Amino acid sequence: MPNGTPPGPGLPPEVGAALRRAFEGEWARILATLIRVTGDWDVSEEAAAGAFERAAATWPRDGVPRTPGAWLTTTARNLALDRLRRAGVEAGKVRDWLADAEAEGRLSGPPDPADLVADAGEPLQDDRLRLVFTCAHPALPMPSRVALTLRTVGGLETAEIARAFFVAEPAMAQRIVRAKRKIAHAGIPYRVPSPADLPERLNGVLAVLYLIWNEGYLASSGDRLQRLDLAGEAIRLTRLVAGLLPAEEDVRSLLALMLLQHARADARTDERGDLVALEDQDRSAWQADELAEGLALLETLPATPAPRSPYRIQAEIQGVHARAADAAATDWPAIARWYDELHTVSPSPFVELNRAIARGLAHGPERGLHDLRELERTGRLAGYHLLPAALADLHRRAGEPGAAAAQYARAIALAPTAPERRYLERRLAALVD
Repeated sequence: MPNGTPPGPGLPPEVGAALRRAFEGEWARILATLIRVTGDWDVSEEAAAGAFERAAATWPRDGVPRTPGAWLTTTARNLALDRLRRAGVEAGKVRDWLADAEAEGRLSGPPDPADLVADAGEPLQDDRLRLVFTCAHPALPMPSRVALTLRTVGGLETAEIARAFFVAEPAMAQRIVRAKRKIAHAGIPYRVPSPADLPERLNGVLAVLYLIWNEGYLASSGDRLQRLDLAGEAIRLTRLVAGLLPAEEDVRSLLALMLLQHARADARTDERGDLVALEDQDRSAWQADELAEGLALLETLPATPAPRSPYRIQAEIQGVHARAADAAATDWPAIARWYDELHTVSPSPFVELNRAIARGLAHGPERGLHDLRELERTGRLAGYHLLPAALADLHRRAGEPGAAAAQYARAIALAPTAPERRYLERRLAALVD
């Protein structure tokens, strides 16, 4: 498993499952702690990846340890120390850390940083939060911040990140390498900023968290529609940032947006992991506690006149969905108005796509189809599967099965994940039946 890649086929099922759970739950924690101790991103990444490789080699023979996370953490620490010794680097700090950990009995597993935050009220103890703020440092270009955070905090492969942002894999790999060099050569500190500096650093952090959330909400590739590990991590880190800056509207807006979307996670897929469209979801499966928390956060936001921030607007859109008793009761005209405002403050072809869908559902399919055709003519979403998928859906609603079938076929060819392909294939088949 080079470079932190999660376990692949060929392992006994119980070992593969244990490794995958450990990777999803422990990768960022192990890597963030190693970077803090060694100060070397490459050594830390290699050591963390090496620990997973050793696990893949030894667990089938010795069995899965009782606490896989502790086993991986200890192995990664030792690999980092060995690597630094071979390189002739002074590793006294690492040795001291290991000795302290052993004396305190912490080698059985690291404490949960979020628990430390909750217990001590000290967010600076969260290594993953240090990692997020360092990756989101303003000295780095935004594309590099996002790529580095997804690679290190999220544990995504470089190829996944490249696909997510329509960038060639070699170019994305170079972007990540340059970001790490910039951190080392520019002396970017590995820490959470002081309270006085936090507000100006906040936008960059929220942008990164939002993009991680998006990858968790709708995976860019693979056989899963959602990456709930990433989604959960985005919510967890956003909660921590909200704890640092409880008065910041954008932090609460982003957290509300995440919670209101995450509340639907169980209903978004069926027993096979296939996509279930919003209008077909069993709303009783929506998580009531997350809906309540998200809506309560919206209630705390000030009655700011338009235009509001993009996070606030997107959270309000999710609030409209959350308040609808059923799909037929959805206030699509209100959602279309929110997208109008979003297009004013944050114009993009993706916003235009969603606004066209909302207009089609609010004012009739022809209105949405008109907007989608205009968007298609610009070529800005060429190759993006959701554009033909949206065209197909509105043609279907307009009673045009031939046009819908053609667009479904285009969308199927472009869909990046297996659940989305199967969903679109079912829609296409339903036109024929």
